[in-house]
Amino acid sequence: MTHTTVPVIFDLDGTLVDPAGGITDGIAAALTELGLPVPGKSRMDAMIGPKLSHSLTEIAGVPAALLEDAIRIYRAHYVSTGIAQSRLYPGIRELLEDFVAAGRPIAVATQKPEGLARTVLAHHGIAGLFHSIRGSAADEAAAGPGSASVPEDAVPEGKAGIVAAALSDLAVAGPTAAGRAVMVGDRAQDVAGAAANGLDCIGVGWGFAPDGELHTAGAIEIVHNTTALHATINRLSERPGITALNEVHTDGNV
Repeated sequence: MTHTTVPVIFDLDGTLVDPAGGITDGIAAALTELGLPVPGKSRMDAMIGPKLSHSLTEIAGVPAALLEDAIRIYRAHYVSTGIAQSRLYPGIRELLEDFVAAGRPIAVATQKPEGLARTVLAHHGIAGLFHSIRGSAADEAAAGPGSASVPEDAVPEGKAGIVAAALSDLAVAGPTAAGRAVMVGDRAQDVAGAAANGLDCIGVGWGFAPDGELHTAGAIEIVHNTTALHATINRLSERPGITALNEVHTDGNV
């Protein structure tokens, strides 16, 4: 098998793993326990992907005074029930195993707390495939690194910082290859986090983005199955020294 080195950085929820209601059920449980209204399905689905504290305040309207309680209740529900509800999307395990066998470094960059991301990936038996697993701080209500209450060496804040941390890990193994990495995600913040680090982002159509979100955000290609994703990344690997996928088109389902 040809040895390939172009790394791939994956988002988690909506890209590798289908939460299958585990996230939205947990949010609903937290809102209900706190006596807050539960948004409709479309707004609940929009909460999958962004940082939880942002989704709770900006989409669900959780008051700042109740944010820590909402996160605590949600997290307990997710750990006890939600993880078991999740499943890998079809073809993901085979895709990742093929990449590892081909010598392609892979990483995860998610706004889910880093420790919890590792737990989810371990639950599905794929944690060991990744060179790097990066996520947000355990306290999702906390401010980011550089604030008065959080040290500079804290877990990175925001998708751009999390992608940068994954890139830094990849660079330890292969500095030249890391610079040619590509992001794969299902939401606009994945595209933005990639762009902030000079990377292209391939959007996946099986996640939680509303119609048109990935295209508007600037995803270089949108694929709808892992076969198309595998082919797109392989084409990138066959074009040494080129990081942009400007000449790569969608798989016809946009």
